[in-house]
Amino acid sequence: MNDQAVWQAEPAVVAVQRRTVRLLASAQIVGGIGIGAGASLGALLAESVTSSESMAGLARTAATLGAAVVAIPLATLAGRRGRRTSLGLGWAIAAVGGLALVVSAALDSVVILVLGMLMFGSGTATNLQSRYAATDVALPARRAGTLSLVVWSTTIGAVLGPNLSGPGAAVAEWLNLPELAGAFVISAVVLALAALLMSFLRPDPLLLARRRTPAVVHPPGTSPPKRNVAAALSAVRSSPVARFALVTVVLGQTVMAAVMTMTPVHMTHHGASLELVGMTISVHVLGMYAFSPLVGRLADVWGRVQTIVLGQLLFLAAAVLAGLSNSSTVLVTAGLLLLGLGWSCSLVAGSALLVESVPEQIRTSVQGTSDMLMNVFAAIAAGVSGPLQTAWGFGGLNLVAAMLTVPVFVLVLGMRRWVVRVT
Repeated sequence: MNDQAVWQAEPAVVAVQRRTVRLLASAQIVGGIGIGAGASLGALLAESVTSSESMAGLARTAATLGAAVVAIPLATLAGRRGRRTSLGLGWAIAAVGGLALVVSAALDSVVILVLGMLMFGSGTATNLQSRYAATDVALPARRAGTLSLVVWSTTIGAVLGPNLSGPGAAVAEWLNLPELAGAFVISAVVLALAALLMSFLRPDPLLLARRRTPAVVHPPGTSPPKRNVAAALSAVRSSPVARFALVTVVLGQTVMAAVMTMTPVHMTHHGASLELVGMTISVHVLGMYAFSPLVGRLADVWGRVQTIVLGQLLFLAAAVLAGLSNSSTVLVTAGLLLLGLGWSCSLVAGSALLVESVPEQIRTSVQGTSDMLMNVFAAIAAGVSGPLQTAWGFGGLNLVAAMLTVPVFVLVLGMRRWVVRVT
């Protein structure tokens, strides 16, 4: 066991890690409920406030862009003040966004709606960065498994969040608000609870790792390494492994967003009921999150790269099944399940590999840059998926999504050649 692994195996550090994972998972559960409400009801709120069906996508676009905008500032704050401050602030901003959405519903204000969804997107960014917090003091051999537990905890919120319309209607009636506003009142409360939970994240795992890792101690009179986007991208460019990991998580998010966005439209055009559409999306969400502990274990035992390759193969299989589904609910549901599993393999194994492939001094900046790019590319994918499906059909959209696995396979081969050359 190397020196780094020795201190991470100390009983006191192990106890900190267990407490950290429990708190992160708890915040993911309650915060995920709040985020889930926005994912399912945000489009309806946007349609109601703007009185335009064509503007329904405004909510998702604004929330995704909001997540991209705050990703790097939150990561920078984590690098300077620790995970407790960064994650707590991220959840708090999302809670304020939830309250702004309540106000937008009450006043029918498009401006407040957009601002609220931008702030609400902070919850998505915080949700993503929480997975990295789980790796700060984890044993290197168990990083993927630990990260996957935090990802898995999102399952509960992802399932419960979209079902807040009923309780939200009761809250709205009690507070004399528009019906859709009630769900966002609940959302704001649970997001604030997630922020409160982060105040108990003591000792801070990232700051503890900084104190225990000699490599981050700077000689007197020298400046610490820069922690910005340019420095993060430079660190990624200098490492074939980091390039591979970054491309994996970004393109995995892109594939998932493109296909999932247009699946409800494809199914309804073929006569599927809203209940069937909801069931298919639920199966997809389960594929994304429910099996993540198994994926994490696979990445730790079998290998990060092998698990990533498995994810790309699952993407290809998903594209074939969903692309050929036509009116078959069974085929499209099976395709969406495999799409979720492919995303899980790419995110869990790719994120663990990204953590390990860059120096600790620049790690939080690389993590923030990765999350920013994930959200930017997801927003682009969601935006172009409609025109692609209109032009080439659902099969054509899935073909384009399948082609996005090619860069990952190419980088795998290039990385293997680099390893051989270095050896």
